[in-house]
Amino acid sequence: MKVLCDREKLREGLAVLNTVVPTKTTKAVLSNVCLVATEEALELVGTDLDVAVRYRISDDVKVEEPGTVVVPARVTFDFVRDLSGETVVLDAGESRCVLRAGEDACELVMADADEFPVVARFEESGSCSIQAGSFTALVGRTVFAAAREQGRYAMHGVLTEVEEHSLRMVATDGRRLAVASAPLEAPQALDRPVIVPTKGMQLFCRVVRDPLDQVRLAFSESQVGFKTPQAEVFARLIDGEFPRYSAVIPRDSTHRVEADAELFARKLRLVANLTGEEARAVRLSFQDGQMEVFGQSAGRGEAHAHMAVDYRGEVAEIAFNPDYVLEGVKNCEGGRLLLEFNERTSPGKFQLGENYVYVVMPITIDA
Repeated sequence: MKVLCDREKLREGLAVLNTVVPTKTTKAVLSNVCLVATEEALELVGTDLDVAVRYRISDDVKVEEPGTVVVPARVTFDFVRDLSGETVVLDAGESRCVLRAGEDACELVMADADEFPVVARFEESGSCSIQAGSFTALVGRTVFAAAREQGRYAMHGVLTEVEEHSLRMVATDGRRLAVASAPLEAPQALDRPVIVPTKGMQLFCRVVRDPLDQVRLAFSESQVGFKTPQAEVFARLIDGEFPRYSAVIPRDSTHRVEADAELFARKLRLVANLTGEEARAVRLSFQDGQMEVFGQSAGRGEAHAHMAVDYRGEVAEIAFNPDYVLEGVKNCEGGRLLLEFNERTSPGKFQLGENYVYVVMPITIDA
């Protein structure tokens, strides 16, 4: 195999692959990247068996001799990243692959290509289409709320539903819940909700270059595929029972607060600076069109902040972990947020856009 490739495009592709390739694995071949040179393009393939990616470089590539090589992913990326030349030459023999740019060169030991796992190709039939910017926005509004600690495995992913002409994503860790939806350009009938691992969702977004591109999603019994003009990404679905999220979202409320989202977040951060690292909590009090934010810490002191809000309801208060609230509010659409709740012990429902709901469980703190 012999290929001439633009260094920066090769670096970008290898950077994506290295987010997939495991740093520690019992199967040594998985720490490698598979480079496939065809007549018209160079394809980079990597997998950890749960998530896989095919990254295609077709511009600024000259294939003099097609072929396939498997080389260490991290070493290859590090070397290409630090090269100063604009063009990288990949020249592979039977057991060694030479990377060269100008006077700099690196000789890599190749692994057996036959041992590298087979990665599927994207099936266009039955797939649905969505604008790339809408998809990445959905992921950004939900994936942060997925569980990270050990526990209920199903909550380590994003529930994905297709209903009529809408794609909905849901994530929760048991303490907060994010639900967002966006229209599909070309819908696909999905007979059941599926749970996509957060790593897969984040990788899908990583390969998006232009938010105006149309990207495609295809669901099978065991995996979901995602296709952009440059890449194909696959993620194994999580097998488990996702919580009944609709039962968590409050339907009615006795307290309603509408506020400027940016100012709300600023006041919350201001007071959160004084709270402790272990017992993160701020209290929101409402009355007569005003909101007071209060926080304290035995070792730091206390802080108060005030802002005008559009408030409907009797005098009330509720406390939250400020980090949870801020993670949702930063994704607010349109600049205005709506907070609804009943009692200080009931969930707070943040309406952060026409199709974006964020529910946060309250915290009980001493008066």
